[in-house]
Amino acid sequence: MEQLQVDVLVIGWGKGGKTLAGALGRAGRSVAVVERSNRMYGGSCINIACVPTKALVHRAEQRRFADDAQAWFDAAVQERDDLTGRLRARNHAMLKEVDAVTLIDGAARFVGPREVEVTAGGERLRVSAETVVLNTGTEPARPPVPGADGPHVYDSTSLQHVSPFPRRLVVVGGGFVGLEFAGMFARFGSQVTVLNRGERLLPEEDADAAAAVEQSLVDTGVTFRHGTSATAFVDARPTVVVQVDGPGDATDLEADAVLCATGRRPVTADLDLSAAGVDTDERGYIVVDDHLRTSADGVYAVGDVNGGPQFTYISLDDHRVVLSALIGDGSRTTKDRVAVPRTTFITPPFARVGINATQARDQGRAVLVTSKPVADIAAMPRPKIVEETHGLIGFVVDAESDEVLGATLFCTDAQELVNLVALAMRAGVTASRLRDGIWTHPSTTEALNEVLAGLRPLA
Repeated sequence: MEQLQVDVLVIGWGKGGKTLAGALGRAGRSVAVVERSNRMYGGSCINIACVPTKALVHRAEQRRFADDAQAWFDAAVQERDDLTGRLRARNHAMLKEVDAVTLIDGAARFVGPREVEVTAGGERLRVSAETVVLNTGTEPARPPVPGADGPHVYDSTSLQHVSPFPRRLVVVGGGFVGLEFAGMFARFGSQVTVLNRGERLLPEEDADAAAAVEQSLVDTGVTFRHGTSATAFVDARPTVVVQVDGPGDATDLEADAVLCATGRRPVTADLDLSAAGVDTDERGYIVVDDHLRTSADGVYAVGDVNGGPQFTYISLDDHRVVLSALIGDGSRTTKDRVAVPRTTFITPPFARVGINATQARDQGRAVLVTSKPVADIAAMPRPKIVEETHGLIGFVVDAESDEVLGATLFCTDAQELVNLVALAMRAGVTASRLRDGIWTHPSTTEALNEVLAGLRPLA
């Protein structure tokens, strides 16, 4: 069996791992990157998650009512595949061009501390390293429901290539992934029903924000059944019957396809982590400290597999933490993260940073709050120009310091506006300065002038 010794071994092509491998290789360290699927060069984001799904959302938004749903969806999927193919090839080239980086196709399994066996067909290779970085990510988790492995039941990856296009789609799960796909497929032309176990959508969000999200999707044609769970998926080819349970409408649903948007699980089952001395938590995620060190000496975990926030930009920051440990002064940690924003690409986008009013109330903080429907913000005509006036904008501000503590931005361009607000929070820019800022017109940013003028004590 061939053997390879390197300074750093990266298992998985995710954002954190690939960026770390490139940086270390250019710094003169010998690096090996192992990936089990040649369809995942570059990681989940560019292949099955962030980029392809947003490309589909974009194309769905452009469809007119008279456009044939099947034809429009097929064209959108082809464009999606062309885009991911180009990005995948470029990501592969970016590492292949670094002389100190060795790219290995195959499945890695630990055979000892900082040593793995990589299998590709009948070929095997032993790779050992001074440092190992685990970057294997997560995958969709199917619910423990009879029939969940049936031919008409999909997850967020496989539904992107569903065929034929489902005229009726049932989405199991009212979280952000389920909502993103519900809105997307409704705009593509599906009759979409969302089964949500809770009494309302998004219980961690303020009630007015959750209601605004639901209304925007209802206006798109999505139907919601709250307090309802799927108990079985019965194959009734060419359709599937979704058996349900709940205090509300208990009528079973017949659909052409079902999306199970019921969470994700770490990709660790085949790694044999115990052979490396790497501990996992009760959910299977790799346990790390604030330097992203695992329980095994010289082994780090970056990206979704370490149980942190599952965002590509968090994985990117993970690479900075490990890079600091390996070739820097070791001072960077996950504790350095302040005002980390997030966006869900429903239509319009829903973005949040910091705390919301509900969280401020639960914490007993003395704050000022404001919230205004987008349609009522006179100083922000852009939503009317682009014909998307759903949503609301809200802020939470410290009553004494005027510090911005959080924002809920459900509006056109929210994915950009939230970055401005997050930067203001990190830099200590007060709510008053944002309120009195001079912003371009017509833009979404100028909503700050009007919305922040309405701050009031939290009731």
